[in-house]
Amino acid sequence: MRRSELFRALFFGVLLPMAACGQSWLSQEGGLWVRTFHDIALAKPRLRINAHGPVTLEGGTSTGFDYTVKVAVRARTREQARILLERAELRTESQNDWFVITTPGREATTTVTVHAPRLREAIVASSDGAVEAYGIDGSLTVDTGADQVKVDRIHGDCTLATGGGDIQAGTVDGSLRCVTGAGAIVAKVVRGDAFVRTSGGDINVLTVGGSARAESGGGTVHLGTVNGAVTAINGGGPIIIDSATGIVTTRDMAGPVTVREAAGIRCDSANGGIQLGKINGPMQVSTAMGSIVANLAGSKLAESFLQTGNGDITVVIPSNVGVRIRAEADSVRRILSDFHEIQPRLNGMRLQAAGQVNGGGPLLQLSALSGTIFLKRQ
Repeated sequence: MRRSELFRALFFGVLLPMAACGQSWLSQEGGLWVRTFHDIALAKPRLRINAHGPVTLEGGTSTGFDYTVKVAVRARTREQARILLERAELRTESQNDWFVITTPGREATTTVTVHAPRLREAIVASSDGAVEAYGIDGSLTVDTGADQVKVDRIHGDCTLATGGGDIQAGTVDGSLRCVTGAGAIVAKVVRGDAFVRTSGGDINVLTVGGSARAESGGGTVHLGTVNGAVTAINGGGPIIIDSATGIVTTRDMAGPVTVREAAGIRCDSANGGIQLGKINGPMQVSTAMGSIVANLAGSKLAESFLQTGNGDITVVIPSNVGVRIRAEADSVRRILSDFHEIQPRLNGMRLQAAGQVNGGGPLLQLSALSGTIFLKRQ
């Protein structure tokens, strides 16, 4: 073999395999070209992830940081993909107590998976993509441009925000703050205060150790057991409060309101019926259109006022609850009373009834501008 032929054989036999090895990191998944980074880093008590796609974080599952980042681009050819992915730089930094992972953006999207040591604080920010975080010993902050957020076993305060997507929280030992542009919010156990807001979607928070505030542009707002005051606002849909040790304040543009137990209630509804259970305090309730039903069984009343513009009012009074009634309805409507000491009489254009039940007690005022008032014995 001549020297030139030998050189050519060596060139293609050695250098070309090296070039192929140089692109062994490049793979194709569906219509995307992908480069995968995997590395480990020493433990730090705090972690920040700056991403451009989905993120999954598991705290307390590794002695250090064990992370995998998949960077994906769209390209017509393998060579175009190689150029784009070689420009896509993954950066990691150790800054005092912080370990920081910053993924490339621009043409690239990323998928981040991190197994982390015990963390006192974690921050996840993504321009777009679902975020999951579990087992954080301290506070957690999540902010993504879109898609769902799922967290559980958070042992500090928790702040979650998405531009549009559902939020699911398991157990949060501190306070919880959730905001989504559109989507449902579900939280199982919040041991501190809770603030949840969605522009349109259901809210379901089962247990809150402190006060709670829930706001929805439209959907069902359901709060289970709340160890404090409640504020619930709904642009269009039901509001349901199972139990609250503090005052419940509701505002509903169009939908029924149900409060089964509370230390008092302030309710303002534009359109929807209202049902009240065991209320141990004042009731200030008004609806422009809808009926009101109040069962006083087990209640410890304070001075209260129930009013509807168009609907009936029904008050159920057990024998062990003393109350002083003052009721007023339009003259063409009716006041129907099971109590002989409270019977209606006409006063000008208004039908009125007043008196004491079971020896009397706090004043309960009832006003139905267009409807019937029922006073029922239990």
